[in-house]
Amino acid sequence: MGSSFQGLNRTGKMVYRDLLKAVRKHVGKQEHNSHFTDFIKQEFRNNINSENPQKLKLAHDYTVYLNSVHHHKDLLFSYNIAVDRSDEMKRILGKSAASVGLQLPEVYKS
Repeated sequence: MGSSFQGLNRTGKMVYRDLLKAVRKHVGKQEHNSHFTDFIKQEFRNNINSENPQKLKLAHDYTVYLNSVHHHKDLLFSYNIAVDRSDEMKRILGKSAASVGLQLPEVYKS
């Protein structure tokens, strides 16, 4: 956090850090996405002395939203929604069979 965030309370710093981490993780660190992090940094700098709980709650809620959307997407993929995961299932079946000392039938191999 540098010295520019000295006036921000502990909760504000945590919200700021968590929001930046979520944006970097889910939106990306690439140069063409830097306007997201630049906007967040500027908003926190502009409101550093303002202890507006509504703005902190909004930032926290957006962090939770970003993380939840991506967690939901991962769950959908894991439940095989709209994705062909037959190769992954063959691998899992092979591991399961091998763990009890069996081999997969020829139907599942190849």
